[in-house]
Amino acid sequence: MPDTNSIEASGLVREFKGGIRAVDGIDLHVAPGEIYGFLGPNGAGKSTTVLMLTTLLPPTAGTATVAGFDVSSQGPQVRAAIGAALQEAALDNFLTGREHMDLQGGLQGLSRADRRARGTELLERVGLTEAADRKVGGYSGGMKRRLDLALALVHRPSIIFLDEPTTGLDPQSRAALWDDVGRLSREDGVTVFLTTQYLEEADELADRIGIIDQGRI
Repeated sequence: MPDTNSIEASGLVREFKGGIRAVDGIDLHVAPGEIYGFLGPNGAGKSTTVLMLTTLLPPTAGTATVAGFDVSSQGPQVRAAIGAALQEAALDNFLTGREHMDLQGGLQGLSRADRRARGTELLERVGLTEAADRKVGGYSGGMKRRLDLALALVHRPSIIFLDEPTTGLDPQSRAALWDDVGRLSREDGVTVFLTTQYLEEADELADRIGIIDQGRI
């Protein structure tokens, strides 16, 4: 596996039916360990860019590598190296926080003992220890976002994608998530690709920002 946790894109394009270019030839470089803020209004192309970089949507043109792997031809290797908390948290309201962590650990191939230890560690890290054995249906929006972040970290990824992680959260929940994201970069050396429509969020967290509008940086 390449010893890198950088993100590179060159001439990246995503065109939808009718000739709509959601992403219109962008170039990107995100350095290892950097928090890169991807800032822009709704519909600017932020989420489409993230979907391409996380291999969930193939590019129409251009190239991109994530953790040293090509997003078009080496999808499994990219997905093994990254974590992602996208706009819609994929949670089951009938499972507890701890059950979510156990399930995710199993999907990532961790042993039962490792799943339990990693789940406990991450739930504590995002402030959900007391709520760990409650069903997620009773969680607040902020708690769900923090659980989603913990799930994205189960397999110790070198790069994490956060797509508008604090949209709709109250100020206290947003500040708590900011603390979590800052620690990821500072203490773990994780590269963070953060999309946001909030200028103050980019200002608070990002080492560097790219501003996208109408598919162009």
